[in-house]
Amino acid sequence: MPSLPRVLYPLTLPLRLVPGTLHSQALAAILNQVMREAIAAGELDFLQGRQIAIEIADLGLRYRLGLENGCIRGYGDTRPADASIAGDLYEFLLLAARREDADTLFFQRRLRMSGDTELGLYLKNFLDAFEPPPRWRPLVRALERLADLRLPGKGSA
Repeated sequence: MPSLPRVLYPLTLPLRLVPGTLHSQALAAILNQVMREAIAAGELDFLQGRQIAIEIADLGLRYRLGLENGCIRGYGDTRPADASIAGDLYEFLLLAARREDADTLFFQRRLRMSGDTELGLYLKNFLDAFEPPPRWRPLVRALERLADLRLPGKGSA
């Protein structure tokens, strides 16, 4: 885990002890709140009945998400994901904090995509266009602060 900021090391063990299904369900609950308007507007309909795997390689965590009955759902590993996005925590922080766009991270191979390319592109385009509602600005600021914890000489932020 050399690319993970030292301050986050203590978090990795407890996170890895929690079953992946619980991780996915917790992330889904957060995303349902943050993306409520986008879900209602049908912007995530491309995920209906599909599953995306998100792998945070340096933490050894894998999330499974999809859309079912108008809600983002978290899943376990009962079936293969239709598409997968993998990278280290820092790259996902940069993406969530809107410090780097998805194209840059994919073209620099700091994020990797596999599986259904069309589904992956829909997701990438959604992430590029998504603007969190103003009420979530404190969360975005917190993510920006976490991105600032990057060790000197690591990454390009």
